[in-house]
Amino acid sequence: MPLVLFRTPSFLRNFIFGVEDSLVSTVGLLSGVAIGGASRRTILLAGIVLIFVEAFSMGVGSYLSEQKAQEFSKQRMMPPRRAIIGSLVMFVSYFVSGFVPLAPYVFLDRDTAFGVSILCSLIALFLLGFVGGRLFRMSAVRNGLEMLVIGGAAILIGVVVGRFVPAA
Repeated sequence: MPLVLFRTPSFLRNFIFGVEDSLVSTVGLLSGVAIGGASRRTILLAGIVLIFVEAFSMGVGSYLSEQKAQEFSKQRMMPPRRAIIGSLVMFVSYFVSGFVPLAPYVFLDRDTAFGVSILCSLIALFLLGFVGGRLFRMSAVRNGLEMLVIGGAAILIGVVVGRFVPAA
């Protein structure tokens, strides 16, 4: 795969979207389930199921949307190569990133993992925004903080819902 591929809008869009969505969705779910009182085993199961299902779903969604957008813009059938590459980028970025918030629950007790998972996810979100800012030749710190705040708000939603919605 040529290095120039890593600077295409499709690659960057799928990579950033996959990583951001995975970090936020996974840590939001895990935090909500953990604060709701679920066992460590249940938290791990929920996280693993989410990562596998959502990585596949996001990859397929990327493929379908990219393929249809290409066909629409050209008004004809397009070979699926670019859409396949985008979907693989989305799948891999979502899949790998999902283990950032899940890993603390593998190695630590539930209560300790809760804070470490959120902290690791917030750091990863900041770094994603920072690196994205550098790649797009924009303010890296501003982009990092923007990703941190927006992702942090989504994490907060998971925690609040987990705190106030009674477990079944």
